[in-house]
Amino acid sequence: MSTNYEQLAKKLVARAKKMGAKQAEAFVQVGREASCRVRDGEIEHLTQSTSKGVGLRVIVKNRLGFSWTSDFEPSSLNAFVDRAVKLAESAAPNPLNGLPDERDLGAFPKIGSLYDPEVASLAPDWKIKAALEMEKAARALDSRIKTIESVEAGEQVGEVFLASSAGVTGYSQGTSVYLYTGAVAEADGQLQNSWWYDARRFLNDLETPEHVAREAARRAVRMLGAKKVKSQKVPVVFDPMMAASFIGGIAGAVNGDSVYKKASFLANKLGQTIAPSTVTIVDDGLMEKGLATSPFDGEGVPTRRSAIVEKGVLETFLYDAFTARKAKTRSTGNASRGYRSLPSIGTHNLYLEPGTRSPEELIKELPHGFYVTSMLGHGSNMVTGDYSRGATGLWIENGELTRPVQEVTVAGNLLDMLSRLDGIGSDLTFRGSVGAPTIRFNELTVSGE
Repeated sequence: MSTNYEQLAKKLVARAKKMGAKQAEAFVQVGREASCRVRDGEIEHLTQSTSKGVGLRVIVKNRLGFSWTSDFEPSSLNAFVDRAVKLAESAAPNPLNGLPDERDLGAFPKIGSLYDPEVASLAPDWKIKAALEMEKAARALDSRIKTIESVEAGEQVGEVFLASSAGVTGYSQGTSVYLYTGAVAEADGQLQNSWWYDARRFLNDLETPEHVAREAARRAVRMLGAKKVKSQKVPVVFDPMMAASFIGGIAGAVNGDSVYKKASFLANKLGQTIAPSTVTIVDDGLMEKGLATSPFDGEGVPTRRSAIVEKGVLETFLYDAFTARKAKTRSTGNASRGYRSLPSIGTHNLYLEPGTRSPEELIKELPHGFYVTSMLGHGSNMVTGDYSRGATGLWIENGELTRPVQEVTVAGNLLDMLSRLDGIGSDLTFRGSVGAPTIRFNELTVSGE
C-alpha cells in the first residue's frame, strides 16, 4: 500500500509537468484514528475514522496553483492535476514562488522509529476500558470529586508521502496514543476543575490511566478554598505545563514571516543576548520518539535540531522556503502542512533545555511567591511582547507551597520575562510537542485584590 501511494505522488507530479508546470509537488496523507469518551460509567462517544488526501502545489511561470482532493479514483486525478495547473496560470506571478532551493535539499536524517505496532493493533475495547478506569480512579481519589467532566482515550496511525519535481521522495509513518481526564472538586459551595493528560508515540511510554486520572483529581482538590491575593510584585514559578505554554508562545516571535513583517518583538534582536546564559531553547525535528519528529518538513527539506536561543543568545529565526526567499536567507526545515493546505512556518519538538536543580529547590529559596499551575487565555502580544494572563496556583510562603490562589493576573513583557528567568528546573516534561521544566522568574506583577 505504501508503494502505491508513493507511485501515486510521483505520477501526479509527472502529470503536472506534462501539463506545463515548471515545478510540482504532491503531498499525500493517509491515516486512521479512534477515540472513546465516557460519562458516568457509560460510553458517551465512540468513534473510528479513516482519512486520505493529497495536496498538489504547482508553479507555472512564477505563478502558484494549489488544489487538494480526497478522491483517488484514477478518472478524477487527471482533472485534479489539470485544475491545479489552470489555477496557477490565472494567478498573479511572484518570483519568490517555488519549491525549496536545491541547496536546502539532501539526504534525510536517521530519526529512529516513530511507529509502534502495539498502538497500530490496539484492541477496539482498549479505549473503553482505559476511559472507564480513569473515571473510576478519579472518583476514588477523594470524596470531594463530585463530577468527572470528561475522560477520553484514543490512538492515531498515519503516513505521509511526498514527491516533487526537484527529485525529492519522502515517506514517514507514525503512531500516537493519548489519555485525558478532566475532574471537578466541590467543597463549601466552591467548585474547582482541573485536568491531566498524556500523549506518546509508543504505548509503553504512556502513563497509566490510573495515574492520569488521579493527577487530574489531585490538582482539582488542591485548589479548593482558593482566593485572590493582593496585587504585588513577587517571584513567580511556572510548573512544567505552564512553562511549556510560555515557551510555545515564544515560538510566535521567531516565526520568520512575522519577523520579516516587523510583527515580532524579537525582529531586531538576532545575535543579541535576550536571556541568562542558562537559557537554551531548541526546536528539534530529530528527537527520538518525539510527537513532532519527522525526517523531512512539509516541503521535503531535511529536518534538524535548531538552537533558537543558545546560552541566552538569539541565534536563529524559523523559515519555510517562501519566507526564506523573502528574507534572503535559507529554509530551516520548518515548513508545516496538511494535504489541505500550503506550507507555512511551524515548529517540531520545541523545548527549553533543563537545568540541574530540582523544582523543590527553586521553591524553597523563596520567602514568598506564586506557583502557577493553570492559566487562561493567550495573553501574549507578539508585536510588543506584552504578556497578561489569568492564573491560578498555590501561594509560596517560607519556601513551601501553601494556600490555593485564583482570579489573579500574571503580567509582564516577554523580553523582560526572558531576562528575569533566574531558575530552571531539572524536570523537563513533554505532554505534546512542546516541553519545558519548572521555571522561576525573579519578579513579575501579580494583580489580584
